[in-house]
Amino acid sequence: MRSVRRCLTAVLIVVALAAAPVSAQPASAIAYGEDVDAGAYPFTVLLTMAGLPTDGPGTRDSSCSGALVAPRWVITAGHCFRTADGRRVSRTVADRTTATIGRADLSSGEGHEAEVVSVRQAEGADVALAEIDPAVTDITPLRVGTAPPTVGEVVRLTGYGLTAGDGSEPAQRLQTGQFVVGRTSDSLIETSGKAPRADTSPCPHDSGGPYFRQQRDGPRSWWPWSAAGPDAPTRGRTSARGPTISPTGSLIRRAIAI
Repeated sequence: MRSVRRCLTAVLIVVALAAAPVSAQPASAIAYGEDVDAGAYPFTVLLTMAGLPTDGPGTRDSSCSGALVAPRWVITAGHCFRTADGRRVSRTVADRTTATIGRADLSSGEGHEAEVVSVRQAEGADVALAEIDPAVTDITPLRVGTAPPTVGEVVRLTGYGLTAGDGSEPAQRLQTGQFVVGRTSDSLIETSGKAPRADTSPCPHDSGGPYFRQQRDGPRSWWPWSAAGPDAPTRGRTSARGPTISPTGSLIRRAIAI
């Protein structure tokens, strides 16, 4: 089990607003989550951006989480591809953007690495599809659901992130936790930590990692979420914001059809 200090809420938040620099703020952290075993949830993706533009001189590095939804496509937060002035764009912005897929332990050689070669932004939602090359054909993609979760349903979140609030300890292993759905709407889900602890919680800097339900025929997701609740860890409900299913589903269908 990973012990995470309180996540910092300043600077760049994720999915809702901005991707956090790896060297400054935690991204995709799941407070009091569990290490993921090798081979579990292999559809989870770490997106690494090296050489992002800044408002001043120099560049910065950053990362987001995501999920493989087709052999060549990763769903993530739209703002992970944004200019220095905050505009979401349908292209890569960093000098190099790579996707690591199916690698629970980042120090291992399992899974795949691919280049992000193009980006498609959803209309009216902070969601994007990143096209990768080469395609990943030996990992089952995460299917995007057609209906939102229901109150009382147990969902799971996976994501990569920093293990300390000051950004000094980069994550070396995929994290996961289970949550109980409290309230839902077209753009909001409230969840409470369930396992491994009642204060398991996504930090405010969660970035593109998917909530999904585990079904007998395989995991099924809705869309990536942004944590909008209090500092993590926290006991009680936290909020997460995301788009309606409609723009996400249509974006994926259009991309996969090409």
